[in-house]
Amino acid sequence: MTIEVITKDCTALTDAEMSDMADLSAAGADWGVGVLSKQAEAWVLVSQAFDKGNLRGFVFSTIERIGGTPALLLGVACVGRSKTRATTLRGLMHDQFHKARMAFPDEDVVVSSRIVDSGPIDAFKDLQALRPWPEERPNGEERAWGRRLAKRFGATDFDDRTMVARTTSDLLVFDYESLKPGYPEAQLSPLFTDCDRAAGRHLIMFGWAMAEFLDQFQKPAG
Repeated sequence: MTIEVITKDCTALTDAEMSDMADLSAAGADWGVGVLSKQAEAWVLVSQAFDKGNLRGFVFSTIERIGGTPALLLGVACVGRSKTRATTLRGLMHDQFHKARMAFPDEDVVVSSRIVDSGPIDAFKDLQALRPWPEERPNGEERAWGRRLAKRFGATDFDDRTMVARTTSDLLVFDYESLKPGYPEAQLSPLFTDCDRAAGRHLIMFGWAMAEFLDQFQKPAG
């Protein structure tokens, strides 16, 4: 299966595309068109993954500098529940890393998103110094990064030791259900003890895409 990933400015999204994205999310996070329309205003880029013209996944993102440091921020994201979802995720992440490589050649990039379960960690498995992580206490610099990222994501509360944040608005996370998790569920479950989708509590997950790692993504996906 070949996944085609198309990235465009959020301002270029059509009503039909918004509707397709809302339909895709119905099996999981179930974001409506109204919620996604607000995300198109909040983020800069949107990447959509297609299989033979059918939408299989999407992610809103922005590439910027936080305190001078290159950052790739993944906002609301969804990969459909098809049997080929792992391929879709790889295509979407290839596209994200390609954008980061083009924007910040020869620089390390912090990559971050909001999650409420272990599935999306598959998207981060190739990053360095992933935080939070079971039985590993974040150091001072990592806690500072957690605070910066939580603020950037608009969290109303944040614990820089557990990386658990809270928001009072719609919980807009990375929605991905892994078929073959890269890590045992029992290993990761302690991370999510304090997460509660209904209460708006989620993790700020982040890690580092090193410059030498990003070099392999000089060409776009596909």
